[in-house]
Amino acid sequence: MTVQAHRYRRHKAETRAPMQCRARVDAAFTGQGDRPHSLRGVHGNAMHLLPAHAGETELTAAYLQRCARSLYWRGWPLNEIAAELDVKYQTVASWKRRGSWDDASPRQIIEDRIEAKIASYLDRPDFNEGHMKRVDFLTRQMERMARIAKFERTGKEGDLNPKIAARNDEAAQAKRDDKRRNFLSRENFQALLDDFHEKNFAYQAGWWAQRDQRTRKILKSRQIGATWYFAREALAKIAEDVLAGRQPRNQIFLSASKRQAMKFKRELVSWVKRVCDVDLAGDPIMLDFGGLTGPPSSSEAVGQECDGEPLALDQVGLYPISTNSNTAQGESGDFYFDEFFWVHGFATLRKVAAAMATHKIYKRTYFSTPSTKTHEAYAFWSGEEWNQGKAKAKQREFDCSHANLAGGKIMPDGSWCQVVTLADAIAGGLGQLVDIDELREESSEDEFRNLYGCEFVDDAASSFPWHRLAPARVDSFYRWRDFKPALLDIPGGRPFGDAPVWLGYDPNKQGRDDAALAIVAAPDQPGVSKLRCLDKYRLNDRDFQGQADFIRDIAARYNVTDISIDTTGHGRAVFELVKRWFPTVRAIEYSVATKTALVIKGQSLFRANRVEFDTGWTDVMQAFMAIRPTLTGSGKGVTYTASRNGQIGHADIAWAFLHAFSNEPLDVAAAAEAAAGDQFIVSD
Repeated sequence: MTVQAHRYRRHKAETRAPMQCRARVDAAFTGQGDRPHSLRGVHGNAMHLLPAHAGETELTAAYLQRCARSLYWRGWPLNEIAAELDVKYQTVASWKRRGSWDDASPRQIIEDRIEAKIASYLDRPDFNEGHMKRVDFLTRQMERMARIAKFERTGKEGDLNPKIAARNDEAAQAKRDDKRRNFLSRENFQALLDDFHEKNFAYQAGWWAQRDQRTRKILKSRQIGATWYFAREALAKIAEDVLAGRQPRNQIFLSASKRQAMKFKRELVSWVKRVCDVDLAGDPIMLDFGGLTGPPSSSEAVGQECDGEPLALDQVGLYPISTNSNTAQGESGDFYFDEFFWVHGFATLRKVAAAMATHKIYKRTYFSTPSTKTHEAYAFWSGEEWNQGKAKAKQREFDCSHANLAGGKIMPDGSWCQVVTLADAIAGGLGQLVDIDELREESSEDEFRNLYGCEFVDDAASSFPWHRLAPARVDSFYRWRDFKPALLDIPGGRPFGDAPVWLGYDPNKQGRDDAALAIVAAPDQPGVSKLRCLDKYRLNDRDFQGQADFIRDIAARYNVTDISIDTTGHGRAVFELVKRWFPTVRAIEYSVATKTALVIKGQSLFRANRVEFDTGWTDVMQAFMAIRPTLTGSGKGVTYTASRNGQIGHADIAWAFLHAFSNEPLDVAAAAEAAAGDQFIVSD
């Protein structure tokens, strides 16, 4: 073949190839390779990608540029693209450079192919149901590509997966927050902190101002809201830390008994429920910080609703525990030691408690009403313990007087101490809740100073001194597994089952509303087993019929085998009413001999360590310590009396327990022997 013929054949092939390529492009872009098409219908064009109000020339240029890009992404070389579209090679190269075609992501290339494929189906003259299903499938792929594009911009997994997005939207988040246990949002914490400051009295605001003291010791009057305050302070400190983006600390509530410790929990639960409508649960209460964010950064515009960075906070808990040395250890955090002047074995327990706050970041708070100067905690309060063992030159004086500590002061041992009397609390805003003049009238001067003036009791003359009563105190929550007081909240519930109990009742004397009912578990072995003081009630504002009805309601919840009632004054009427449904009720006629027998029996039981009552019952301790021997009116004999005050009455609850104790004879051993002898004779 001649050279000339070869050149002719090559020219014919090159002339035919562009025509075939153009047909392939038309078919790929429109599905109508043999039919002319308008510029606006080409490629199923996404017209929003073209210039707005573009003329025919601009549309032609935009269309050609897009077609060129699509062909390039399919692997066509630039020279073939230029020949196919009948444009200059340099023009296509310029489009490639300015459009950064080589920098396209796989997603963009796939989107282009999907769009072209959809256009090819839509432009088919024989479009049918099968084509429609393919278009539907390809359209879903375009939606997926759109989600991938959004994910590339935001990095949020919810943009990639619709199910995750649905789980993370505001409605779903709110629903989960409702179900999450012990979860409080930033808004909840802020609301709690605002309510906390709003409800505090002035003297409580002073306690808050000293919250960062390493050690606080507070000697306080009764009924000034200390337990209520410190329960809220603990959670308020957590709220303050969370809102500031800091790691909170555990909060530990240490009380004389588990029941007393649970009072902290009740205060917390009711407060959070009232303010946030969130139910805290668990023992301990472990707070959920998941999903919380820190405060907005300072660079964010003021007034914008912006969240800070997510907080990575370790879980913290609110721990209500008792002073049982076996349980009051193991946790670390800020602790609050409630009624530490009424705890038996304080010196040992303080060491256990102090170990919880060994690290200097933890804070220690001791608060209590005064008991006696013979209590172990008095040396801790007065500085005697701190000075002990130090050289005389290094010893310091601790001025613990009210005059010195009314406003709070740092003592030589580094602790911040304060004495808050009832008068101080009234000056700080409590006057709207209490009438100090009424309380003065109801109490003797000595008792008023002890209960409301923060003065310690001298129990030297008491018939039941502190050291005699202290061994009887137990943590009933752990010790008495057969007693379930929660069943009292259930209609018909029997907290002690069918085990026998004795009831002792001291009615209101002289027409005053200071009656008391005591419930004592009968000993399994008379003269040997312990008498457990299960429960107690103060019956105020009830006439004799109301008192009798209350006794009957309580008796219906227990297996009562004995009821004893002081028949002095209104007691006679109560006795007669009780006798109608409990014929064997015992009447106790008060006299010098009777009261002496009651006190001697009580002293005998405490001396033999045969009495147990809950360690949180400080009112029972005070009532027994208030009973003292005094001369009779003639001055020729000794009787036992207790001056009345608003908290312990005429030691009514102590007398009620003594009435119940009296069901066991003074000489119980001799009585048991006699009973055994009688039984032997009968069997013979």
